[in-house]
This record gives sequence, C-alpha cells and structure tokens, in this order.
Amino acid sequence: MEITEIKFAPGCALMLYKPGLSQKVFDYLKNTTNRIEYHLTCCKHEPGFIKNTQIINICPGCNKRVKDNYTKTSTLSLWEFIAKSKIFPFPDYKGKTMTIMDACPVRSEPDIHNAIRVLLKRMNINIVEPLNNREKSVCCGDSFYGTLPVNKVLEQMKKRADELPANDVVVYCVSCIKSVYNGGKTPHYLVDLLFNETTIEKTTDPDLWHQEIDDYISNH
Repeated sequence: MEITEIKFAPGCALMLYKPGLSQKVFDYLKNTTNRIEYHLTCCKHEPGFIKNTQIINICPGCNKRVKDNYTKTSTLSLWEFIAKSKIFPFPDYKGKTMTIMDACPVRSEPDIHNAIRVLLKRMNINIVEPLNNREKSVCCGDSFYGTLPVNKVLEQMKKRADELPANDVVVYCVSCIKSVYNGGKTPHYLVDLLFNETTIEKTTDPDLWHQEIDDYISNH
C-alpha cells in the first residue's frame, strides 16, 4: 500500500499532560520524516483521513480505535518508529531497575510490546517483567471508572500496583500514570523517559481526570 499522507496523533491525554513534550516528539518526527503533519482531532470524532493515511500514534486507545474504525488507514506506534532509529539520542539510565505495565488496549499487539522493550534496553533500563504482561496484561484500574464507585476504582488501582514486582513502573498510557501513582508506586511515562523528562502525576482524582478528558474531547 502506497502511503499518501503521514500524520502524528499525540492523543488527548498527552496534550493535557505535557503539550510541550508532544511538540518535542513532533519536531523529532518532522526532522526524520518531513512529510508528516500534526493531527489534533480526537480519535472519537470523524478524523477526515484520506485513503492510505498512516497514523503515528502514542496513545494505546487511539491505536486501537483507528485500527478498528478506519480501514483506509494504517497505524504505527511511536515506539515502533523510534525502535528502528539509528540516530535517536537515547538517554542512559545506567541499569536502573524498573517493571512495566503493558496497556490493555494493545494486548494483541506483539510488535508494540517488542518495540517498547527494545527502547528500554537501548536506554539501559533493566526490566523485571511482571507476571501479567504483554497479551496477559491486566487493566491499571482506570477502565473500572464509570462502572464502580470511585473508592472501588482506587482499590483496583492499588490491587494492580501491588502485583508489580518493582517500585518504579514504566507505563505508556497517561491514565496509567495516574493509576500507578494512586496505587502507591512510581510511574515513568515512556515518552518522558525517551526525552529525558521527569514524569509528573498532575490530576490524579479519577473524577477530575475524566472530566478533563471529556472536556478536551468535546473541544477537539
């Protein structure tokens, strides 16, 4: 399939979390792939893709929704893109031990799982794999929001965090940042790790976080 356009979709959550970091990612991609354009329309709205559009995405939910709903497009995670790079300036974390929480929307995406582990190895991070990883990954607890009272959602987040075999946890979903923090462990967002930034939890109250997301989606 000949690709007619390439778009970078940072996703609503990253734009709420660190819009400046999203710009850093886009600048890197633009220097590497000069055909690329920013795509800021939320994946829950009609995107206006033309035939044979390739979407480079970060958000696991966006990856799944675009794959399932837009047959004229193809998706490529940022992780797969950078894993193939010979020039990306990987920071060195000097063998720091971390575990990983695989995002549940991409349970069936082994290429994404593999690429993420390549990135961690290239950043000199020692990964201790949890029991429930890759295709066996368990939701961070956030997907219970709206079906359980908030105190029960927080209990699910604590339960999930307690299953992880290290205090430092690599995540690649912004909602997982909140869940791991609420569960009592230290999240490290993969985009932050790649661009040598510190992960910050920001809004952690599930009601407030989901309101922020809903408001952003409505406006984009």
